[in-house]
Amino acid sequence: QVQLQESGPGLVKPSQTLSLTCTVSGGSITTNYYAWSWIRQPPGKGLEWMGAITDGGNIYYNASLKSRTTISRDTSKNQFTLQLSSVTPEDTAVYYCNRDWVIGGTFGVWGQGTQVTVSS
Repeated sequence: QVQLQESGPGLVKPSQTLSLTCTVSGGSITTNYYAWSWIRQPPGKGLEWMGAITDGGNIYYNASLKSRTTISRDTSKNQFTLQLSSVTPEDTAVYYCNRDWVIGGTFGVWGQGTQVTVSS
């Protein structure tokens, strides 16, 4: 079974860049027709889709976060990454990576999530 695992620092200082990695096992991030997303959930709030990179390397961002967000991948390591710049305490959230079909419509496969706190 495909598994996703988020990793990265759990504490980031304001104004710095949050960097997370999603390591995928049991399947390739280049497998046809999948999209690989970053999704976050701030405390007490709902899920917020941040962006995704597709099997072919096409990248899409939530417009509200686009100016601060960079998603990339390393196919040799079967990983994809998230960078969120200029963070504030409002970026504190549980961050998830997710695999779903490019066309969407399913729950997909999720990592367990990782807590990231933005605090000085």
